[in-house]
Amino acid sequence: MSTSRDLEQQKKVINRLKRTEGQIRGIQKMIDDDKDCMDIMTQLSAVRSSIDRVMGMVVATNLKECVENPDVDPAEQSKKLEQAINMIVRK
Repeated sequence: MSTSRDLEQQKKVINRLKRTEGQIRGIQKMIDDDKDCMDIMTQLSAVRSSIDRVMGMVVATNLKECVENPDVDPAEQSKKLEQAINMIVRK
């Protein structure tokens, strides 16, 4: 069952993804309009940062859920925590 806090977090993630989608459409238009390469690269960097932020939000939410509602099996719990940590530090 989703709590209102979960739904609020989900809404934040969706809103950020929609903004990122808009940025990507803007980049496509910039390329079609033959805009300056550095301007395009700046926007691509902004999109990358936005996606990194979304990934962090998703992993943090799942990590919090894992800690607040631990698995019955300690080995499985440890595996889930390790996977979450690996997602955070992997680049």
